[in-house]
Amino acid sequence: MMLADPSQKYRRMYQRVDLPDRQWPNNEINQAPIWMSTDLRDGNQAIFEPMNMEQKMKMFHMLVKIGFKHIEIGFPSASQIDFDFTRKLIEEGHVPDDVYLEVLVQAREHLIQRTFEALDGAKNAIVHIYNSNSPTFRKKVLNVDIEGAKALAIQGAELVKQYAEKYPNTNFIFQYSPECFSATELDVAKAVCDAVTEVWDARPDNKVILNLPATVEVSTPNVYADQVEWMHRNIERRDGVLISVHCHNDRGCGIAASELALMAGADRVEGCIFGNGERTGNVDIAAMALNMYSQGVAPHLDFSNINEVIATVEECTGLPVHPRHPYAGDLVFTAFSGSHQDAIKKGFEFQKDEQIWDMPYLPIDPKDLGRNYDAVIRVNSQSGKGGIAYLLESNYGISLPRRLQIEFSQVVQQWTDTHETEVTATQIWQLFTESYMYTGQNHYKLQNYRLTDNSGKQHISIDLTIGDKLHTLQGEGNGPISAVLDALQLPIDVLSYEEKSIGTGGASSKALAIIELRVADKPEHGFGAGIHDNIVTASIEAIIASINRLIIKGVISPTQVVAAAV
Repeated sequence: MMLADPSQKYRRMYQRVDLPDRQWPNNEINQAPIWMSTDLRDGNQAIFEPMNMEQKMKMFHMLVKIGFKHIEIGFPSASQIDFDFTRKLIEEGHVPDDVYLEVLVQAREHLIQRTFEALDGAKNAIVHIYNSNSPTFRKKVLNVDIEGAKALAIQGAELVKQYAEKYPNTNFIFQYSPECFSATELDVAKAVCDAVTEVWDARPDNKVILNLPATVEVSTPNVYADQVEWMHRNIERRDGVLISVHCHNDRGCGIAASELALMAGADRVEGCIFGNGERTGNVDIAAMALNMYSQGVAPHLDFSNINEVIATVEECTGLPVHPRHPYAGDLVFTAFSGSHQDAIKKGFEFQKDEQIWDMPYLPIDPKDLGRNYDAVIRVNSQSGKGGIAYLLESNYGISLPRRLQIEFSQVVQQWTDTHETEVTATQIWQLFTESYMYTGQNHYKLQNYRLTDNSGKQHISIDLTIGDKLHTLQGEGNGPISAVLDALQLPIDVLSYEEKSIGTGGASSKALAIIELRVADKPEHGFGAGIHDNIVTASIEAIIASINRLIIKGVISPTQVVAAAV
């Protein structure tokens, strides 16, 4: 079967731009834009299970830590959990003084009223309204002509202005999006935007945001750049406007379109950290920011511990970060080709004395993102890594997490380099247990524990041999893992945790727990594993094994271990 003749079914959805003296091809990106994260709004409405309150709060604090100053937190007029989340952020003081809470609302009075009620008490807020002006939406969705679409925008702008006057203690910025801008006639988009900025009295000391979204990506990035530059040149009150872009990725060019839009005059970029969003997603802000970083431009977003960011995003969204994802993927700094390995090793010999990063195959220093050189220097073939995973799963029923597969493959490769022989399934299993369960240098040894439930909290009394002395530690938490960590009183965080059943099933099955711990404020991490009939026991053994590995690595000192016990 062949694709249908596209000329009989599809047509160009955008207007050609008459811009023979376009300037953007000669421009460079030499400073960061204003970044706006819509992970909690556009990103949240695009996942299987929308985030609950706890996940939203965790995501918000991560976005603040990364450095976002504009954070779109939801649609409080349309969702009770978004309304409650907005109130919680404001009433409990979670919002730094320099951060703007952004909320989206349709241009309808009762929804606008509800939105301002949600924002009551906020120090800084952005109220974002929108309506589409494209021919398809005018004709098939809204049933209005051009003047009708313009009237909808003006009505919404007037209502927002009126309600904002009732909350004089909040510093408001107004934002308008002509939805489907990239598929709208430019003269229509300009007329509507000019009408809105007139209502809002846009001027240098009263900035208004005009967001020009590629709601659906319908052209090559250069056409979008032409559209943005045309608006940048022709809209009224330009000195009172921040031009924002919100690119979707339907053609796979969201990052390119956003970068060219900055060259064309845009001031602000909206997107999600790893490109989550409806359909094919929004622009990937992490990749775009690190593109700038790799060219010597400060992005003013902190991805120096990208593994922690990945863990939080994956936990809150339920979406994995692809192993080949730019900068963030587990495999992007790992070379499997022998020729790549040779070039990288030679590059490191020269790199030691150089100020500027200039390495074969590595456009950015992994250490800048909180990663080490282990996977880069110790390269493997894909088949070797796949073979290790296959032997463990087929012989022992164990499927390792992605990052642990990569790390453990280096252990096996080192063994094969030393012994210069084939490694068997039994030897692989022995290497795994020695590396992640019984290290031979167990500073902590689990003797016994008692777990009780007290008013919904888990309390643990745990007997550990630390050094040559037996200690009994007490801890409490929402579950056994948090209770054990509370008892240990060490500066460690959980990066990931998995539990699985291994064996043939039934009474003979055992529980496998794998945990990844990280020392607070440091990039170093350690995996640990535990196997037992009881999943709680397996989990505790995994925690102890991970801590022992961190001690062996020198990340936690034996002195800290003893001091925590005392």
